[in-house]
Amino acid sequence: MGYTLNFSAVWRSFDDLLFGLGLSLLLAVLSIGIGCLIGLVLAFGQTARQPLLRAPAGLYVTVFRNTPLLVLVLISFFTLPQLGLRLSKTNSFVLALSLYSGAYLAEVFRGGLLGVPKGLREAGLAIGLTEGQIRRRIILPIMLRAVLPALGSTFIGLFKDTSLAAAIAVPELTFEARKINVESFRVVETWLVASALYVGTCSILAALLRRVEARLSLAG
Repeated sequence: MGYTLNFSAVWRSFDDLLFGLGLSLLLAVLSIGIGCLIGLVLAFGQTARQPLLRAPAGLYVTVFRNTPLLVLVLISFFTLPQLGLRLSKTNSFVLALSLYSGAYLAEVFRGGLLGVPKGLREAGLAIGLTEGQIRRRIILPIMLRAVLPALGSTFIGLFKDTSLAAAIAVPELTFEARKINVESFRVVETWLVASALYVGTCSILAALLRRVEARLSLAG
């Protein structure tokens, strides 16, 4: 017996899908913002001359890069309350995704830092800048421009990873799609629309990031 497509149940709940899509984007933005801060600290630690700074940074990156994101999400939501730290479902997921992204962004930023010519530091010292000023005014702008493509790819990857938030009932896009699927039994239609929303959003984000990269390259 053939299967007849009927999208009416999906369209009736399309607002819920759009809400879930918006929440997915918000989760990704918050996570990459926090992840960038973590990644920068780790990157400077990994490139430091002192072993006491390199070792903890390297250990963090090794542990979080080799732990599945879903495991981190479950630890954040189910284990932390047992240790006295209670977070909402959304905050638990943002914490897990931020820690996870920080480990990957640390490697991105470390590569960018290693690509900055060493002579710039000596030039900054020669004109009287402190180490902190050299990092803020010279090294960071050059490094961020160099790693922007990788940063954009990481953001798109994090947006897709937000689908794992459905495992702890955060009402993002995948959770809302699964709810429609369960209520309507329109399996094919529900996941076709959800997939189209993911693909369309990722394509728009990629196009916007390419425009930003092009503008920065022209400005440089």
